[in-house]
Amino acid sequence: MPTAETEIDVLVLGGAGVDSIVYVPELPLPYADSYMVPAIDMRAGQTGDFVAMGVQALGLRTHHVDLIGDDHEGDLVRALHRERGIPFTEVPQRGGTKRAVNLVGPDGRRLSLYDNSRSLEADRLPPALIESLAAVSRHAHVSLTYPCAYALPVLRAQGVTISTDLHNWDGVETYHEAFAYEADLVFLSATALKDPEKTMRQIAARGRAGAVVATAGAEGAHLLAGGELTHVPTVTPPAPVVDSNGAGDAFASGYLFGWLAGESPRTCARYGAIAGAYACTVPSTRTDVISRDQLLAMAADTQRG
Repeated sequence: MPTAETEIDVLVLGGAGVDSIVYVPELPLPYADSYMVPAIDMRAGQTGDFVAMGVQALGLRTHHVDLIGDDHEGDLVRALHRERGIPFTEVPQRGGTKRAVNLVGPDGRRLSLYDNSRSLEADRLPPALIESLAAVSRHAHVSLTYPCAYALPVLRAQGVTISTDLHNWDGVETYHEAFAYEADLVFLSATALKDPEKTMRQIAARGRAGAVVATAGAEGAHLLAGGELTHVPTVTPPAPVVDSNGAGDAFASGYLFGWLAGESPRTCARYGAIAGAYACTVPSTRTDVISRDQLLAMAADTQRG
């Protein structure tokens, strides 16, 4: 069980990797032999990295653990954590560091081409390592990336609360179920859901989640807490929208900030919406996240409005 004097507020598992960013003239991209595009940039930062950066910038003591490779991409991940001052425990990944190519349209929408060849069947986060980190943590945020599912029982045995992001789950794919039903707090996108409320209630009924949040882009988000479904309105971004990359991770970070402070689900969701709106103003080539002072100032402004 976690100790009374924890050293980590949020232990982030998985989701470390590198993205190559390509700005394209439109999405979907019509077939052509070639396109002239702006500079193609590679930078560290995938879902777990963004959550770790997000909660750390909001003042929460953060630790990130994942498998990465002994390669250039792994060096970029290591450098990102050093620059941000985020403790990072790495486990060797023989297949190399996770990577993706993100196509970003003029309106900020993103299409991610994720390389799923990096993880091998035998890859695991060592149980003893996860036990030791969980023992000094208040909460664990578990990325959907393989092999984090194997860490869920270890975390549960240690008594930490768990959150996860199912991303664009369709409510049917079985891989996601272990994450959906073991977490105390579940985030997902409504993009692939025909009936978001049905899936959200399914998660709450079959699993442990006390709150389920389905983000819906420009339509805001849906919050299920205490059996009540409410709409979370969008927040006007503080600058022009240029990119949606990382918005879901930012929402989760803002929500976790409120949740660990004991705020109500609605307040937590408002914090998430603010953080997500801010993320949409940041180009994919950068890894900027909202600070605690910025979030609280925007929260005060929206409340007055």
